[in-house]
Amino acid sequence: MPKSKRNRPVTLSKTRKKGKEHKESIVNSIRQALDDYNSIYVFSFENMRNLKFKEFREQLKSSSRFFLGSNKVMQISLGRSVADEIRPGLHKVSKLLRGDAGLYFTNLPKEEVQRLFEEYEEHDFTRTGSTAIEKVELKEGPLDQFTHEMEPFLRKQGMPVRLNKGVVELVSDFVVCEEGKPLSPESARILRVLGIKMATFRLHLICQWSPQDFEVYKEGLDLSDVESS
Repeated sequence: MPKSKRNRPVTLSKTRKKGKEHKESIVNSIRQALDDYNSIYVFSFENMRNLKFKEFREQLKSSSRFFLGSNKVMQISLGRSVADEIRPGLHKVSKLLRGDAGLYFTNLPKEEVQRLFEEYEEHDFTRTGSTAIEKVELKEGPLDQFTHEMEPFLRKQGMPVRLNKGVVELVSDFVVCEEGKPLSPESARILRVLGIKMATFRLHLICQWSPQDFEVYKEGLDLSDVESS
């Protein structure tokens, strides 16, 4: 009987080679994008939602290309210093690739890019560990928005509920979450069934580079490294 491919050992050298090839592919793709597009932007994001971001990318794919991943790999692609930058001034872009950030290559006019990013936001349900932006408290009494089948689920989340003639009833006031405090798994689940969306997925432009100019948008950034280079 032939051996299953699943049980075949994979040597570390093979996995390292594959990882190296993947990084090289990203570097080559970014450098190709330098030839294909007029401008590069560094952008940051908060409350990333992969599906929503995919839709945004699709909307702009005829004129633009996004890159997300290892900041270090993206920095290497552009050049991290004057000595190894691919085009003049790109090392300044590299220095602003920090934290939750990505690269956006485009042929769109600067004003159009600014409008797209400023207007873009998508509301979604908050995840466990995120900070609540407001206090949510439910008052004692019937919870008409829930069917009787929901009572066991709500009770499991710590809510003091019972069935009263087939209606879900809150026995006492219940605080789902407090403003400024992290959400527990139970709080996140309750907010979801209540339909309360506290998270907002946003994209922020940090800087723009083209062969003609370099511009920093986001306020509050430490630009000492950029300005000194």
